[in-house]
Amino acid sequence: MLKLGGTDLEFRNWPADREKLIARVSDQPHRVRPLREGEAYLVKGETPPPGFRCYLAIRSHADLLAGLSDDEMQVVLPDEYDYLADGDVVRLIPGQNRIRVIYRRRSRHNSFLTTERCNNYCLMCSQPPREIDDSWIVDEILETIPLMDPATAEIGLTGGEPTLLGADFFRILKMLAAYLPRTAIHILSNGRQFADPDFAQRYAEVGHSDMMVGIPIYSDVSTVHDYVVQADGAFDETIQGILNLKRLRQRVEVRVVVHKQTYQRLPQLAEFLARNLTFVDHIALMGLEITGFTKPNRRDLWIDPADYQSELYQAATLLAGHRMHVSIYNHQLCLLDPRLMPLAKKSISDWKNEYMPECADCREMNSCGGFFSSAKLRYSDHIKPFL
Repeated sequence: MLKLGGTDLEFRNWPADREKLIARVSDQPHRVRPLREGEAYLVKGETPPPGFRCYLAIRSHADLLAGLSDDEMQVVLPDEYDYLADGDVVRLIPGQNRIRVIYRRRSRHNSFLTTERCNNYCLMCSQPPREIDDSWIVDEILETIPLMDPATAEIGLTGGEPTLLGADFFRILKMLAAYLPRTAIHILSNGRQFADPDFAQRYAEVGHSDMMVGIPIYSDVSTVHDYVVQADGAFDETIQGILNLKRLRQRVEVRVVVHKQTYQRLPQLAEFLARNLTFVDHIALMGLEITGFTKPNRRDLWIDPADYQSELYQAATLLAGHRMHVSIYNHQLCLLDPRLMPLAKKSISDWKNEYMPECADCREMNSCGGFFSSAKLRYSDHIKPFL
């Protein structure tokens, strides 16, 4: 698991009025002067060149900062940030001795938390919503996008509920379209705002060539879905939102988190999707992440994946039989019905992806999706390595 943020830093020579700095990391000593002035130079094994906005060094390289003048802003980082590389983007807050790695150029798992607000209150929400003014996040995202590599493969937008940003949601999408036109944009949304035809139309008019909205449906029974998301009427709005998006030829992924409240009707949900939403672009059947609200609700949610393989197999094969594109996320290969293994994907973000001690000698570890780091709280009793 990578550490993306923390406070165990040492800031040197930072002016008292400098509250925050968002900068692209560079390890290129021959950058032209105008570019240096906006970048944080990553000191590794050479005398740092002058003219960069600030200088970063992990503790084991901190002595290399000695050659800088007293007016050069410097940050000494714990050695666990030694993964930082050219093209990454960081946020530095000297008053709090804090760093946040916002973007990693080499990773395929970059995403922006757009807001903590949400109009659902899902039983297993991994980012519990808060009704706060976090509009500063939008400004930070807009400042970060121009610093990112145009060759970035994919960016996610998460929440909370991104669509609650209203006009700011579209500002972010338009900037992504302008600066990252070839980057796949994946938006995690409950889909309810798209029930408004005008909102769906504004989304379609952004015109990015590769956007997809990932929308959860937890049951074919509206009351069950509404119970899981803790919002009356959510099912109807979600379905209408999907219909509006597809009417406008927008790409939609249906996401189903499998847990104790949803697993029994997986086959019926699959039939509902095949009959009514056969035109969606992808369906992801997903394992549970034990974080956020899942922790206090664990008794009502946790079920060993080994115990729902029959329902998972029925659902996946029914969907595939209707020529729908279906994948299985967040599951370990050794727990899956062998017939489902071709559908399994390595979907857990690299910074929170781990393997348990039982996996040490498994020949399939590089192909397996592994575990969320939070799985140490509870994972299957049936993990067995392929030897």
